[in-house]
Amino acid sequence: MRVALVFNPFSYKVHEENLRVVQKYFGLFPPLSLAWVAAIVRRAGHEAVIVDARTLDLTRQDTAAILKDYRPDVIGAMMTTYMFPETLSWLRYLRSELAASGLRPKVLIGGYNLRVYPEESVLHPEIDFGCREHAYHTVPALLRELERPAPDLGSVPGLVWKKGGAVVINPHPEPIDFDLFPAPARDLLPNELYAEFPTQRKNFTVMVTSLGCPFRCSFCEAGGTPYSPRSPKTVVDEIEECVRRHGVGEIDIFDYDFTAQRQRVLDICEGVVERGIDVSWACRSRVDTVDRGLLEAMARAGCGRIYWGIEHGDQEVLDRLGKKISLEKIRETVALSRGAGIQNLGFFLVGVPGETEESIARTVDFARSLRLDYAQFSKLLAKPGTGLWQDMKKRGWRDYWADWVSGREADRELPRPWLAGLDGERLDALTHEAYLRFSSGPAFILRHLLMCRSLGELLRKVLAYGDMALGRLVRRTGAFRIHHENPVATLLYRRRFKRGRRPAGLVGLLDERG
Repeated sequence: MRVALVFNPFSYKVHEENLRVVQKYFGLFPPLSLAWVAAIVRRAGHEAVIVDARTLDLTRQDTAAILKDYRPDVIGAMMTTYMFPETLSWLRYLRSELAASGLRPKVLIGGYNLRVYPEESVLHPEIDFGCREHAYHTVPALLRELERPAPDLGSVPGLVWKKGGAVVINPHPEPIDFDLFPAPARDLLPNELYAEFPTQRKNFTVMVTSLGCPFRCSFCEAGGTPYSPRSPKTVVDEIEECVRRHGVGEIDIFDYDFTAQRQRVLDICEGVVERGIDVSWACRSRVDTVDRGLLEAMARAGCGRIYWGIEHGDQEVLDRLGKKISLEKIRETVALSRGAGIQNLGFFLVGVPGETEESIARTVDFARSLRLDYAQFSKLLAKPGTGLWQDMKKRGWRDYWADWVSGREADRELPRPWLAGLDGERLDALTHEAYLRFSSGPAFILRHLLMCRSLGELLRKVLAYGDMALGRLVRRTGAFRIHHENPVATLLYRRRFKRGRRPAGLVGLLDERG
């Protein structure tokens, strides 16, 4: 069977946690989940292609033409809760266009959203199937059944499907061993075009080396979920494949806490060094899961940047959020990381329970005192699956996200009942001020100019600072266009695809068929 996995562009939402200007320069990331699905599909003996319409700036019409040429049996998409209506709209259009050409592929969706809202997601007529858990068992079993004259959909583990107008959710008794997953199919992606705001080397990609998180922060959907790390050898093998096969020079490891198991990290670092892999990498970490020796080993293995979950500059707030860290530990760890030659980015939240303008100012002061290289200030939301969301449901708050996925809600500023005296627009303004206060000192600006290792990095930072300084976040709605790192290369990719009516990942496949 042929499976086409589509990653569509999406606009800025008023209810997002990031400011509009931050989202513009946040980055173009490879759709890793779809690349994993593609690898699983191919391992099961089927064909797969990824159409990254977001990165390639493809229109719906462009994408439909590519799919008509490929003639897929299944169209797959990742449905995040934030972007659900837009992805649904794309699927509706693509399905209609292919039907007009006599093609009737099934539509399969997946992603974390399916774990929280499986029924609301699959009830839409544009959707045939949902993958509630990981694709490892569900997708091969579904494709096997679809090849049969009389598919037994009830036998597919973790499948969400419709039977007589009702949504059926199959159990998923199969164990998930993350170490058995194949490496993502990065050969189907335009790896030269990806970047995130701090990126310094090309090509850029992302990795995930563990599932879940053993900690229980109230604002995070992964809090308390089973922790499942891949083995050091599997991780190093994937890093080596990224570098030697795909020309990757920088990797961002997206684990919730990469350093949760000290010896595992040491073994990964040792493997990278022993194999002589030339790569820079970043990771996310907690300040209480590292020490001087670990940080120095990470730096020797190419770790150039760590994203720290700091969250706030007030100890009482940290305690209420369930962070179980102290301000002193934050200072100590960031200083150790800086001493090891690693850049540091701090994640911070604004609009936390009990927040005031004064407490936001204290958080910014604390961030500046840490001498961080980067900071991200995000507006706290009650995201689906988080402790905060569960608490609000218990208090009788209507589940906006369920209505959003069902199509009964429009994009709007979400209520923050835990916050008194600060509405959405004021919170935006204070978040904007936080960014400017953090990044506007002459020494800070000079240091970042000297850090730049390419013209692309320099332009990215200058444009982002200019947009922020000029206050363009004021426009909270309307047309939104993400920053493309290399518009010339993007244009060349897009022209080639349009000319041949096929994405790069299909070129070799179609040529082999003649």
